[in-house]
Amino acid sequence: MSQETIRILMTDDHPIIIEGYQNTLLATKKEHQNLKIDIANNCDESLHYMQQALEFNKPYDLMFMDISLPPSSDGKFTSGEDLAKHARKIMPNVKIIILTMFNESYRIHNIVKSIDPEGLLIKSDLTSSELSSAFQAALKNPPFYSGTVNNLIRKTISSDIEIDDVNRKILHLLSQGVKTKSLKDHINLSMSAIEKRKKHLKELFFVEDGNDETLLKEARKKGFL
Repeated sequence: MSQETIRILMTDDHPIIIEGYQNTLLATKKEHQNLKIDIANNCDESLHYMQQALEFNKPYDLMFMDISLPPSSDGKFTSGEDLAKHARKIMPNVKIIILTMFNESYRIHNIVKSIDPEGLLIKSDLTSSELSSAFQAALKNPPFYSGTVNNLIRKTISSDIEIDDVNRKILHLLSQGVKTKSLKDHINLSMSAIEKRKKHLKELFFVEDGNDETLLKEARKKGFL
């Protein structure tokens, strides 16, 4: 089989973690795969490598992107999510694997919806075997989701409850301890519209005692939090 060069950019602000990713891929790659790996530890470095790849007409085939990163020096990019969206625009064929510590349904749902990554891995699930599987799957047979992500998606798909993005955000904010009266500071709706949505959510989840804690408990059971 002829040699295949795969250009990879890894972005994570923990050097020891990124070294582990790199060593895993080099140790488990297929014989015909030749990996060219660049490493960035923050948004600025990642953007520099992307720009350089375009200038040399050697776009990346695959990116590993951590979600939590220090913002770029100009403040335009505040996370790996921003970088991934940018990469999608400038390198339409790049495959993206997102790595994150977040495991809440709301965050996972947003990442899948806004980026549609070829791989999504929760760091607490991660093993070298899973990283290797995600790498090969993202190249040839995406998407690859880690166990926690699959469970969350399976729960929400199997549920007969459908809620829109605004209601998801209301649930998420309530679960973070935001009081109802403060929700309007985070959502562009009137207080009466928010109250109507909360009432509808309680009906959807069969919350009979009208308690917010009961609503959150039922939403967690169904995989919406």
